[in-house]
Amino acid sequence: MDFGLKGRRALVTAASKGIGRACAEALLGEGARVYISSRDPAAIEAAGQAMGAAGWSAADVSHAGEPDSLVGAAVEVLGGLDVLVVNAGGPPTGTLESTSLDAWEAGFDLTVMSAVRLVKASLPHLRRSDQGRVVLITSISVRQPIPNLILSNSLRAAVTGMAKTLSGELAGDRITVNCLAPDAIRTDALRRLGDLEEMAERAPMGRLGEASEVGALCAFLCSRQAGYITGQTVGVDGGSLRGVH
Repeated sequence: MDFGLKGRRALVTAASKGIGRACAEALLGEGARVYISSRDPAAIEAAGQAMGAAGWSAADVSHAGEPDSLVGAAVEVLGGLDVLVVNAGGPPTGTLESTSLDAWEAGFDLTVMSAVRLVKASLPHLRRSDQGRVVLITSISVRQPIPNLILSNSLRAAVTGMAKTLSGELAGDRITVNCLAPDAIRTDALRRLGDLEEMAERAPMGRLGEASEVGALCAFLCSRQAGYITGQTVGVDGGSLRGVH
């Protein structure tokens, strides 16, 4: 199936490894031209060269001003923008009592404001596209909160609310806005949360998900065929979500 992504111009953040990288590689595999970023200059350069990205730069999207500069750099290299994939490292673990107010503020900038700023900076360019797509990487925790992850549970839910509202605001521009909500995906971030073998044993499918499986779905949501899918949160969880919605 031709996803209609050949020559499409995409920006993917936090793409030096894990889910962000898998999304970038999936888009490249469909013929898109992809600009990538992450906070680590050496890591993003190595990733960009390895995957054959159109361009890359280091950026900390939790800092005001950097999302605007990043979008500008991507547009300069790509000549425009059709696709924005918003990804950022998860905020730290903790309960309400163990999480400081400073951590709440830092998490808000990392998870919520990075998404707000990236989308806001990208909108003028996406509006000039005839296949504008926004995909935000969240977590299954927006539907099924995960113990000891109060920051992620709270802040990713805020991103989901923004995305749902934005999908209505941009429907007239034919720009789709969707969220990908992974659960136990084999990444470095998951390793920091516990033993991977134990997690795999508890998973309904008896295994962890792979980042490439999230990337494949990201590519589909950016495709021509997904032009009537918007405002959705799509789980990539191997059946771990217990709810019916």
